[in-house]
Amino acid sequence: CRDSDGELHKFGSRWRDADCNDCSCDRKGIGCCSSYATPVGYEEEKCVSIFNKETCTYKVVEKDDHSKECPVHGWVG
Repeated sequence: CRDSDGELHKFGSRWRDADCNDCSCDRKGIGCCSSYATPVGYEEEKCVSIFNKETCTYKVVEKDDHSKECPVHGWVG
C-alpha cells in the first residue's frame, strides 16, 4: 500500500500518520481513522481546546490563562 505521502507499507502493517490517524494496510487498500478524542461539553466562552500534534491529544484550558484546565463533560472520537 502507498500512503498519501508516497510511503510504501506492507500488507498487514499498522502505523500512525503525521495527522494522528491510525492506519492499516491490507489487500483491499489502506484504512485510517482518528486516533484521538475531541472534547465537547465545555464552557466555550471561557475555555479553548488546544491540540498537541506530538501526543495526538487535546487539552482544554482557560482562554486567558492556559495554565488552568477546564472541566470537559464529554469526548467524541
